[in-house]
Amino acid sequence: MGQEQSGGHRIPDASPLPPGQRLQRGWPVTHYGPVPKFKPDRWEFRVFGATADGDKHCWDHEEFTALPFSTVVADLHCVTKFSMLGAEWGGVHAKNLLDLAPPAPAVTHVMVWAEYGYSANLRLDDFTANRTIFATHRDGELLTAEHGFPLRLVVPHLYAWKGPKWVRGVEYMTADRRGFWEERGYHNVGDPWAEQRYTYQEEPGEGPEL
Repeated sequence: MGQEQSGGHRIPDASPLPPGQRLQRGWPVTHYGPVPKFKPDRWEFRVFGATADGDKHCWDHEEFTALPFSTVVADLHCVTKFSMLGAEWGGVHAKNLLDLAPPAPAVTHVMVWAEYGYSANLRLDDFTANRTIFATHRDGELLTAEHGFPLRLVVPHLYAWKGPKWVRGVEYMTADRRGFWEERGYHNVGDPWAEQRYTYQEEPGEGPEL
């Protein structure tokens, strides 16, 4: 049996790996669709939806990279069953965005939007967890395009599909809505310690109806 750590996430008694996962040496490239070409003069990060002031908040690439830089050491668990342990991710803490662009009081979830209309939904508590980070670097080096440059979300306590590559914005939501993979059979929450891989495993209340 596992123990609980802060935030209610499970940690194992003997193994650092969630059930069904294998340790990965190196970092495989996995994604849906082509790798987008980065055009810094056209890049924009947006926070929109149910913001506290009702406005959309935007940063160009220079402005976003000037935001306070933080690092977290965290694992990456892919639903395809590989886990990469102990990477250092550098970038902007997700919870810092809430200070810059506060959500309305009724917000319960966010949708993270990426290139080509890709999306992933998260509970607000997962989005604001201490180690959720919009990463620009891994182990002190800029991300490569294949791994999400210029920006990817890392949500260490959930499966990696919940952290899209090539992120372009966040939508604040007052009700849950399924993202790209969640509409295609993946679990709405995606906790690797509970092996929440697929929709059919969902318990009542863990996701909106399909």
